Amino acid sequence: MNPLDSLGLAHPIIQAPMAGVSTPDMAAAVSEAGALGSIAVGAVDAEGALEMIAAVRARTERPFNVNLFVHAPAQARPEREAQWLAALAPLFAQFGGTAPASLREIYRSFAQDDAMLAMLAETRPAVVSFHFGLPEPWRIATLKAAGCLLLASVTSLAEAHAARAAGIDMLVAQGFEAGGHRGVFDPDVPDDRLGTVALTRLLVAQAGLPVIAAGGIMDGRGIRAALELGAVAAQLGTAFIGCPESSADTAYRAALFSPAAAHTEMTRVLSGRPARCLPNRFVGWGAETVLTPPDYPIAYDAGKALHLLAKAHGEGGYGAQWAGQGAPLARALPAADLIARLAAEMRVA
Repeated sequence: MNPLDSLGLAHPIIQAPMAGVSTPDMAAAVSEAGALGSIAVGAVDAEGALEMIAAVRARTERPFNVNLFVHAPAQARPEREAQWLAALAPLFAQFGGTAPASLREIYRSFAQDDAMLAMLAETRPAVVSFHFGLPEPWRIATLKAAGCLLLASVTSLAEAHAARAAGIDMLVAQGFEAGGHRGVFDPDVPDDRLGTVALTRLLVAQAGLPVIAAGGIMDGRGIRAALELGAVAAQLGTAFIGCPESSADTAYRAALFSPAAAHTEMTRVLSGRPARCLPNRFVGWGAETVLTPPDYPIAYDAGKALHLLAKAHGEGGYGAQWAGQGAPLARALPAADLIARLAAEMRVA
């Protein structure tokens, strides 16, 4: 049984949420084109999320996905944070700035956000998805009672079993190829780094829930391959970064369509959590430092401040330019045109 059937999708394609890149315009365009659009609200509060949901609904009556971060709340580590800021000081200084005096937890985890839960229970989006972990059972029960279809990103069979036990409806099998943040529930536990093919087959065979394949999928042939593995749909993120509806800035787009796209790297330097990124000046600095970043998202507070300062001085190489290993296959097409192209490629694959 495929729960996505209830959504009336014309294509088994999900546009990945991508906080900081996806927009209500993108989600609406994708949903209108017959796939499942997504917005990411993990970086905003309940009021901001409500505005985003309203913006999508003003553009489409089709179903869409609302994505949440369910990370373990950050642990303040004053000594580590002070060392991190001291190490970053020369990077700020090269642009005539100074590092922040202190760092804060800039994103609130859905695990603690009662206001976000209440808003979602009232607005009842068709699909709600989780990244970084799972909410408490009562939060899941509240969303299911509101009629939401629930998805969770997983990177291993153990995480998949936990998701099924918690009442999740579908699994997003995030392969190591995927761009952006790894969905591992605990970033400090060794990562088996399962690729999309191996993880998808493993979950299809043993997890007991419908599987959505994610990671490195960029075209119709890739989607068709995921379906052949037993997935019921494919989730694509990097494929949509080049769309005009994306909020990626000029430097990000230029990097995506440059030779750098062939050399993505997994790094913690930007946010404190492992994430796959295009190589840039900050990623290069992170590869050389021996320091451990502060917890996610405390480290992100420093990373965002550095990016804004550098960008103000014409340097775009300190941003979070997330991308998966399929990045060299990216195309600059409007979202609806991209969905049509992907569907056509699936038919001839």
